[in-house]
Amino acid sequence: MKQLFIFLFFISFLVSATVNAQQKMDTVKTKESYGLRVGVDFSKPLISFLEDGTKGLELVGDIRILRNYYAAVELGFEDKISKEDYMSYTTKGSYIKAGVNYNAYKNWKGMTNEIYVGMRYGFSIFNQTLNSYTPNVKGTYFIPTEVLPNTEFNDLSAHWAELVFGLKAETLKNLYLGFSFSFKTMISTKEPDNFKNLYVPGFNRVYLNDTGFGINYTLSYLIPIIKREK
Repeated sequence: MKQLFIFLFFISFLVSATVNAQQKMDTVKTKESYGLRVGVDFSKPLISFLEDGTKGLELVGDIRILRNYYAAVELGFEDKISKEDYMSYTTKGSYIKAGVNYNAYKNWKGMTNEIYVGMRYGFSIFNQTLNSYTPNVKGTYFIPTEVLPNTEFNDLSAHWAELVFGLKAETLKNLYLGFSFSFKTMISTKEPDNFKNLYVPGFNRVYLNDTGFGINYTLSYLIPIIKREK
């Protein structure tokens, strides 16, 4: 429900930005900016505020290396309490993702919006703490009793790859709103004995086939370095 609220809020801003960009077509410049764009995934602080037991922050950046190609990086940290059917655990760690985006959108003269596809390599180091679990003894004569081991597993890590689809729209001069969806697949992971890494910072929920999904909502600012004729 929270993700749906954020999505609708974001789309309303994006539509407004697109209309404003169309209205400014007559005043745009004929040169394109190449520079460093830095920002933040604003959904993570919002979810941290709305959801108990969740803390996180992700910084994003990209730099234009060719007309339609951007080198991109995301880095952040997460501290999250997750609850499954029979257990509760805390995941705490940091991550970095790096790769490239290809902008498939043909801009009008003077515009620098993006509809892109990209690839990422991700790496995370983290700790897991098993807060509690309830043995699954349904259908027997034993009464299920919650166990509180508070067992911590340290020095865990994960490597994965992502396929990313997204867009960025310039709302004000050099200020961009962005949205992206990513499909993730785990390459390798260091797990403790008798406990699976069910959540990995930067990867999110790990499903049974070692895949995952992610959604980002970003606000970023372009620092122009050079301008080139289109």
